[in-house]
Amino acid sequence: MKLSFRKMHGTGNDFVVLDGRSKPLELTREQVRRLCDRHFGIGCDQLVVLGASTTADASMRIYNCDGGEIATCGNATRCVADLLMQETGKPEASIETKAGIRAGSRAEDGAVTVNMGAPKLSWQDIPLSESRNPLHLGLEEGLLRDPAAVSMGNPHAIFFVRDLAHIRLHEWGPTLEHHPLFPQGANISAVQVLDTGHIKMQVWERGTGLTLACGSAACAAVVAGVEREMTGRNVAVELPGGTLHIRWQPGTSGDVLMSGPVAYVFEGEIEL
Repeated sequence: MKLSFRKMHGTGNDFVVLDGRSKPLELTREQVRRLCDRHFGIGCDQLVVLGASTTADASMRIYNCDGGEIATCGNATRCVADLLMQETGKPEASIETKAGIRAGSRAEDGAVTVNMGAPKLSWQDIPLSESRNPLHLGLEEGLLRDPAAVSMGNPHAIFFVRDLAHIRLHEWGPTLEHHPLFPQGANISAVQVLDTGHIKMQVWERGTGLTLACGSAACAAVVAGVEREMTGRNVAVELPGGTLHIRWQPGTSGDVLMSGPVAYVFEGEIEL
């Protein structure tokens, strides 16, 4: 069985995109792992499978490189939004995800913006395994202390640090990802606040490991920064793979908007 694919990335967070809109595509966990493998497959952080939708321009299913399915991925949503806008010639696109409908649009500078929806801040919605203050979980590992927890459709633990240069996230991330407090696992971020409108961060992504960028983690970091009175609502988020711009809208909706570049790497065919 041969599959056509596109390889894309958003600030270094890379994806293999398969199109199952005309013919539904079901992959086993092992097939997902193989396609994501950087030595024996195409190689990516996440695999994305497009599908038909009755409520949006298309649907998308997202799989981490360990084969597990996740509800949302901000940079993947931006990549798919760009792909759909390229197809239709329209300046906007809607995408059905397991975390809800996501709207994407193109800015004048070519950046792609997606509405990531409103964050969830209660311990039950993140979810945590027990009642704790989500803004001060009290966890620690290595030099990481007392994270805040936020759900952007997936769970995040955000540790604010003085200097990222001293943080060994590759050592501490695996333990924290699987901490008993996170029944679904968690994305682990270390965040250094440079000023109220500029932060730097590194991310250990659940089911993937260290990544050059994670869009939902960038959104969660800004939400946590606002809640802890460390940042404003409009923040440039500097990641190893590039910079994303996050805006947490005020008011009752409280949606988080994420903007950044999208790149097409190559396309081809692979035999399963």
